[in-house]
Amino acid sequence: MSSPVIQLDDVSFSYGETLALQQVNLSVEAGDFLGIVGPNAGGKSTLLKLILGLLEPQAGRVLVLGKRPPRSNRAIGYVPQYPRFARDFPISVEQAVLMGRLSGRPGLGGYRRTDHQAAQQALAEVEAAGLAKRRIGTLSGGQLQRVLLARALVCEPQILILDEPTANVDLRLESDIFDLLRQLNQRMTILVVSHDIAFISSYVSRVACLNRSLVCHHTDKIDGQLISELYGEDVRMVAHRH
Repeated sequence: MSSPVIQLDDVSFSYGETLALQQVNLSVEAGDFLGIVGPNAGGKSTLLKLILGLLEPQAGRVLVLGKRPPRSNRAIGYVPQYPRFARDFPISVEQAVLMGRLSGRPGLGGYRRTDHQAAQQALAEVEAAGLAKRRIGTLSGGQLQRVLLARALVCEPQILILDEPTANVDLRLESDIFDLLRQLNQRMTILVVSHDIAFISSYVSRVACLNRSLVCHHTDKIDGQLISELYGEDVRMVAHRH
C-alpha cells in the first residue's frame, strides 16, 4: 500500500496563547478530493500554511510526499483566496501565469520556450487562453480566479491546494470552477477550503471538519446536525442541483 501524499500526526499550533490547532491527524491519499470546512478562526488557514511549509508545527509532524515542508513545495500548486500582488500592477495575464514556473528554480535566467508553452496550455485548460494579453487589473473576479488556477497548474503539480477559490464569484461560476476541479482530480490530489459545505459535498470525496480539532467524514454523512455542531449555531443546509 502506498504512503499518503499528505500526513499530519498529532499536530498542534498556537499563536501566542491562542490555540489554532490541537492534535490534528489527517491522512490524504493520492487522488483524494478533500474539502476542508469550518468556522472563521477554526484553523483552516493555519492548516494550509503548515502543509505549505510557511509555518512549522509546535507539536507533531507534517509530511508531504514523504518530506517535511517546504522541501516538497515544487509538487504543490496553490491558489490563494486573494492574490498577493496589487491588482493595478502592470502585468499581463500570461506574465502572471509564468510566475508559477519560477517556484524552486535555482536562479532566474528568464523564461524558456517550455515555460511559455506550459503557460499557454494552463490558460487553455482553465478556458482563459483569450485573456493572455490582458492586464490583470482589467479582469473580473471569476476571470482572475481562473488565472490564479492556471498559475498553480503551470508548475505541473501532484497536489493542488485552493483556499476559498469561489469566495468572490457567483453560483454559476462556482459550479464551472468546481466542474473543472473535478476533471483535474483525475490526475492530481486536491484540497479545497470552503465555507459552503453543502455545495462542495456534491464534488469532494471526503470533508474534513476543522474547528481547532479535525474530524473527517464521507460526504454521505454530512447533515444539518453535523453542520450545527461544527459551526456552533443553526445553519440551513441548501442542496445545489447539477
